[in-house]
Amino acid sequence: FTIHGLNISCPDYSCLSRRLKELELKSPRYKKNSRPDDSIHAIAVDSTGLKRFGRGEWHQEKYQLSNKASWRKLHIAVNEEHYFEACVLSDRFGSDEAHAPELVSQIEQKIDHFSADGAYDKTPVYEAVATHSPGALIVIPPRKDAVLSEEMPKDRNQNLAAIKQHGRMGWQREYHYGQRNYSELAVQRYQRILGNSMHARELSRQKQEAIIGCGVINKMTSLGMPQSYRTA
Repeated sequence: FTIHGLNISCPDYSCLSRRLKELELKSPRYKKNSRPDDSIHAIAVDSTGLKRFGRGEWHQEKYQLSNKASWRKLHIAVNEEHYFEACVLSDRFGSDEAHAPELVSQIEQKIDHFSADGAYDKTPVYEAVATHSPGALIVIPPRKDAVLSEEMPKDRNQNLAAIKQHGRMGWQREYHYGQRNYSELAVQRYQRILGNSMHARELSRQKQEAIIGCGVINKMTSLGMPQSYRTA
């Protein structure tokens, strides 16, 4: 500010941290690439833990300290272009299926393909996706002891029937379950670029911090993604 001759003060970190909760951001920001049919080809969801406070494992072992770390849980939804479409931060007891409808509600465009791991095999998840995007292909692996039932969502019964016909691995190939890797990669990118610890102390500020973090990675994604090629 001084170099540019601006007669304004620069707030310190504590001031910025206190003002986080006043931002009221609802979802990560990014420049949307519009498709001809105004839809998102694929959405993958997942969750990961972010440390709330406490020293790292190496520091605890070296100095023989007790583990007093506490965690938050980050729930994310990522599209096929590696952009964070939605994110929700909860306490460590927040279940995946309970926050899936909130993730889906943040997505503006229609979804063609929705994939998640077996933890999301719950009726509210199927209903939330079907309400948001009727006709979307919902690819969630049912439990191994699951059976066809008229009381369960039709998409779940469809997956069960396909698994019975093609086998679980055949079903994964047929229904492109591998697209769930987008969410796993997104989790790795968040933790390796921004770390696995929260900086803010209060949950309201931490929620804004998580949204800003996803937006930062979206900005980096817009600059380009590495292309990997097999050479041998």
